[in-house]
Order: sequence, then C-alpha cells, then structure tokens
Amino acid sequence: MQNKINFILLLFLISYSGISQKELMFVEGFAQGTTYHITYLDTNERFFKKEIDSILHDFDLSVSTYNPNSIISKINSNQENVELDNYFVTCFNKAKEIYKTTKGAFDPTVYPLVNAWGFGPGKKEKIDSKKIDSILRFVGFDLIKIKSNRIIKKDPRVCLDFNAFAQGYSVDVIAEFLNSKGITSYIVEIGGEVYVKGKMLDGSNWIIAIEKPIDNKAAENPALITINLDGFAIATSGNYRKYSIENGVKYAHHIDPKTGYPAKNNLLSVSVVSKKCITSDANATGILVMGLEKAKKFLKKHTELDALLIYSDDTGNYQYYETPNFNLFRKKE
Repeated sequence: MQNKINFILLLFLISYSGISQKELMFVEGFAQGTTYHITYLDTNERFFKKEIDSILHDFDLSVSTYNPNSIISKINSNQENVELDNYFVTCFNKAKEIYKTTKGAFDPTVYPLVNAWGFGPGKKEKIDSKKIDSILRFVGFDLIKIKSNRIIKKDPRVCLDFNAFAQGYSVDVIAEFLNSKGITSYIVEIGGEVYVKGKMLDGSNWIIAIEKPIDNKAAENPALITINLDGFAIATSGNYRKYSIENGVKYAHHIDPKTGYPAKNNLLSVSVVSKKCITSDANATGILVMGLEKAKKFLKKHTELDALLIYSDDTGNYQYYETPNFNLFRKKE
C-alpha cells in the first residue's frame, strides 16, 4: 500500500491554557498493509483503539485481497454461496457508480492485470501484447453484478480489486464510529487517506499537507502545500510511491483498464476533496488514469469534487491545475 498524503497536526496548539492535553486522544496502529493515525478531542478521555482495531479487522475480512479468507478473495477464487456484507456491497456499488461516471477509467476488475504486472499479491508474470489481450477479455465491470446478495459473473475469471479505494472507505467507517460516540472534532488518516471534522478547542483548524510527487517508495516526501478541512475528506493518487523500473522504463501501478498497461500520461499526482473519503479515493484513481485533458473536462462536469492536479510539462517542471473552489481549502496564513 502507498502512503499518499502526509497529515500534519500542529500539536503546539494544545499548549494554550484553555486546552487540556488529556483531552487530545491519539490512536495509531496497522491495517490493510499500512498504518493508521487517528486524533480526536474527548473530554471523557476515552481510548478507542480496541474498538477501532476490531472494526478494521472486520473490514479486512470483507474487502482485502491480501487476506485469503476475505469475502473478496473467496469471490475471486469462485467459492460458492459467498454471503456479502455491508462493507463489500458499499464498495461494489460505489465502484459501479465511479466506473460509469469515469467511463471505465476506474474499474476494479483490473485485478488480474494488477497481479500480472506485479502490483498485487500474485506473482509477476511475463508481459507481452498477447498476454494483455488474453486478460482484457475478462476485464470490465459490466461482466459482474450483485443479485440476491450474491455475486454473478459472466466469466469465472473476472476478479475484483477494491484496494484503489477501500482505504478511503475505511476512513469513512472509522469517522462514522467516532460520530456514534459523540466525538465532534477529529482527524482520521489511514494509508494517507484523510477525513477531518471540527476544529481544535481554540478554534484552530486541523492541518493536512499534500506532498511533492517525487519518486520515493520508502519515505515521506516534503510538503508541497497545506490545506484546512472541516467536514471533508481528501485522497491522493500518484505514480511516485508504487512503481517498478524495467530496462530503464518506469511502470506505475495504476493500470488503464482499456489498454491493460500502466497508465502513461503526464499526471503525477491527483488530490480530490469531497464529503466522503470513498468518493475522493475512487475518483482520484480514475482521474489519474484519464490523463490531464480528460481530467479537466471531467472535473468541470463533476462540481461536487474539488481537486489539485500536479503534472509535468515538456521540460519536466511541475505544473498545477486546480478546480475553482480548491483554493478555499488552502491554509490561510
């Protein structure tokens, strides 16, 4: 999994006299092959790590392709009578929605291609045009549906991969849990996807940083810009964290469902802000696959999304495109 956004909490804010450090709660751990960090304000000083770990464990048992006993893994291996849960159904329905709006740029049935290129749990295969063409015959989200709470495939080789947006959805799930506990100010980050609600007790905003899209598999990159959110989620997809290099050629892990090859365009990073992290995450993936010009047209049509696109020009320098309202989220000095 990739770390796609760094979030920065200005902890010096708690030093002002009106805030008790005991009210600022931290929970962190591991889930979905990555880390999570959750910070929230609670005058009752409740520590929710056990409950959060339990939720994320159940989430993995539903939609993680890295867990052979998960619902999605059972479906991919064509086990019979697999019952679907709410996590899986929500992911499936959102995937169908984004598949349609992005005209197929976002497609979870690329899973066999993801594996073939060595970006999934499967073993990397030898890639040539014949291999790609053979796999493309059973790639397409119109080849699979839900009926009576069961998956129906037109071809048994069709497989699903929700990893491109499941982390975003898990952020929403944890946010809903915190809401149910009466927590009104928090920041949830899982694998770089973030949802923020409320403010610090002194009225200051939680602060999130979007990093520079520098090729770097192991560590955090320097911050490019910082933004403030309240009641919004942000997810970033980029080609700088998970990639391979063969014979001097870089192959990013975002697969174009139409060609079967890693998406090749000048987009380096796509950050999407919306009301739900599952929406931000799925759209960020689809937009990155589209490329810059199609992305601009898509975003002008889908004004419910705000986005920052970072791309390289002919000389290799960073250039930026942002939707009209994205500037409203930029950190005010």
